[in-house]
Amino acid sequence: MNPSFKIAVRPLAALLAAASLMAVAPSSALAQPADKPLRIVVPFPAGGTADVLPRLLADKMRDAYPAGVVVENKTGAGGNIGAESVARSDADGSTLLASPPGPIAINQHLYKSLPFDPTKWVPITVMATVPNVLAVSNKLPVKTVDEFIAYLKANPGKVSYASQGNGSTSHLTANLFMQLTGTEMTHIPYRGTAPALNDLVGGQVDVFFDNIASSAQFHQGGRIKILAVADEKRSSVLPQVPTFAEQKLPNMQAVTFFTVVAPPGTPQAAVDKAYKAFSGAISQPDVKQKFAAQGAEPRGWSPQQTGQFVKAESEKWNKVIKSANVTVD
Repeated sequence: MNPSFKIAVRPLAALLAAASLMAVAPSSALAQPADKPLRIVVPFPAGGTADVLPRLLADKMRDAYPAGVVVENKTGAGGNIGAESVARSDADGSTLLASPPGPIAINQHLYKSLPFDPTKWVPITVMATVPNVLAVSNKLPVKTVDEFIAYLKANPGKVSYASQGNGSTSHLTANLFMQLTGTEMTHIPYRGTAPALNDLVGGQVDVFFDNIASSAQFHQGGRIKILAVADEKRSSVLPQVPTFAEQKLPNMQAVTFFTVVAPPGTPQAAVDKAYKAFSGAISQPDVKQKFAAQGAEPRGWSPQQTGQFVKAESEKWNKVIKSANVTVD
């Protein structure tokens, strides 16, 4: 080949490569708007675990989002109002939903219709999981899961259990327990964790499948009894309390998971950027310590693992909902 031809080809190849990069650049820029802050919508009120976790991470993610990171609470309808606002947002990575299971994996099985399609969420990561626990009133004469099951079978329908409301995690967890053990309790729905827990402490209700973050202090203070943790391993918050699996109920696993998802159609570049920012923040030692103070197990799972986990959880709770004929008001 003529040497002069080789020399002529090199600039042409460089120009083609440059043109190719220029063609890609606008798409990436649109997917990651540098002049827009990252808006993280929490579809539940401020102060709870769902709100605290993303706020802890937001402070660690500002390098990735120079325009800022804003956490916004948009509440109502079991998380559906905030979720709808995110689903209708620009799919450019600038608006994300950080939420417990409801509008991510459960509400589609409870409500006749939703103004968004939960199966279209683009998964980013699971920030953390918080195990549910079996908490009972001190008035109940039981100290173990075996004793509790025996008591329920001797008193069918006479034991009351609290929940945060119809279709809530605590409601579904109680139904999972009853299905696995062949027992029957009477449901007393409350408006949130605080009033349910107050009545458990006061003895007005007998049982509450609460998350460990809110119940642990009352167990430690001797005001209620936590008999089991519904997770694959014991919690560092209450290491002396055994799991259900250790008490012959291996399928009794129920965790509240806090997931980050993006609107349908969000491009991969924006997903990768968000995952890198969230997982990097979650991995920092001081963040792990602050998560632990909330009773939360840090996760930082990949988008693929998050998608698989959410799908499995959705299928699991759908079976519980159908079997127990759970409905919402």
